[in-house]
Amino acid sequence: MTVTVRPSDARGHANHGWLDSKHSFSFANYFDPQHMGYRALRVINEDVIEPGTGFGTHGHHDMEIITYIIRGTLEHKDSTGEHSLIRRGEVQRMSAGSGIRHSEYNASDSEDVKLLQIWLLPERADITPGYEQTLFADEAKRNRLCLLAAPGGRDGALTIHQDVALYASILDAGASVSLDLAPGRGAWVQVVDGGVTVNGRDLEAGDAIAIDGETLVSVVARTADAEVLVFDLA
Repeated sequence: MTVTVRPSDARGHANHGWLDSKHSFSFANYFDPQHMGYRALRVINEDVIEPGTGFGTHGHHDMEIITYIIRGTLEHKDSTGEHSLIRRGEVQRMSAGSGIRHSEYNASDSEDVKLLQIWLLPERADITPGYEQTLFADEAKRNRLCLLAAPGGRDGALTIHQDVALYASILDAGASVSLDLAPGRGAWVQVVDGGVTVNGRDLEAGDAIAIDGETLVSVVARTADAEVLVFDLA
């Protein structure tokens, strides 16, 4: 059994003025051979984008990209013709596959936008590029695990082209959720906000924990409105 905490203040950090980004795994100019990803999970960046700024048009391929908005509104355009606004509670899945180009901008001229950008390695190369966006209201996450993405898009989740199930939960103080892990699978828990205890380890906002060789993931909130993402990975 292995439980490894990834403290928030140990992450890579890049402040470009318009963008303040924290990297759980090696990304761009941040390289740490001990933190290259976890199973199929390759990137978790916590980004804060200043008003009226953003990422100009750029390309991706062979990656499943999930955008989880924490606050604010992000404007998205891509080469498949999609043009949308992504707000708090809405989650986007973009399959880069054989190649896609997109841009992402803070849609506000007065408020920043904070998000988690998540990259997962796909199950195969050259998937046809695709896009989905779904609202998962805070109420649907309250004191339960709400499925955001899964193979085949089961139970109203986004379709992810990898053997990964992604859940979100917002917990009242003292409330708990748990997830059974099948043999051979691992979990990554990312704390979005508040304080929680995960399998006996106390974590704060920005912290994460990798869990291997366990049969259960247990999350208990130590503060009100504690918010977590839970990945169940092959």
